[in-house]
Amino acid sequence: MDVESLKQEAGVAACSYIVDGMNVGLGTGSTVKYTILELGRRVAEEGLSIVGVPTSVATQKLANSVGIPLAELDTLSELDVVIDGTDEFDPQFNLIKGGGAALLREKIVAQASKMMVVVADSRKQVEHLGAFPLPIEITCFSWATTQRSIEKVLGCSTSRRMSGDEPLKTDNGNFIIDAQTGPTLHDPAETERQLLAIAGVVQVGLFNGMCDVVILAKDNGVEILTKED
Repeated sequence: MDVESLKQEAGVAACSYIVDGMNVGLGTGSTVKYTILELGRRVAEEGLSIVGVPTSVATQKLANSVGIPLAELDTLSELDVVIDGTDEFDPQFNLIKGGGAALLREKIVAQASKMMVVVADSRKQVEHLGAFPLPIEITCFSWATTQRSIEKVLGCSTSRRMSGDEPLKTDNGNFIIDAQTGPTLHDPAETERQLLAIAGVVQVGLFNGMCDVVILAKDNGVEILTKED
């Protein structure tokens, strides 16, 4: 199967965790897109009754286009589940996220959810996090000072993410710094703690201890990985 077919298979398989009456966090990315499309189909054709909370403007637009009812997170007491993608995951189910520049909203929604289901293809499964550049959302104010502080903590080169000739801005109006750590993040919780101690850092694309299930699309089919605890 090609990569896009694998993404679709994983995205659709994740919908098995959704039943009537759920409040559902809707993640951002090329794999979760298929989850949202399938949920929209179930809403329209099967009468599935859910309320979605999008993690980005792009996801909000897609969910609206397929008829998924949406709500602001603040109006709900909690979410039953969030379904999201990942850029990498390790054997402890720690994640790197933020390739779609939605990491702050994604983490807020994930923390408000009772369960996190991640959809991925086999390329995202790694022994140690960091081959994928670590996204770090920072304030625009004195961004270069913050970038230097990040490089000092991580001991690696970084770059400010661009969109064409202009710096990319998140849905929150912030910049993204991508850190080229390599697969060296053996203690992602400590790395996250050190980065969040930098005043200009808004959020870090390390999702530690949040993921419960990974729907993994492989050439021979979908494998469901469940965290032991």
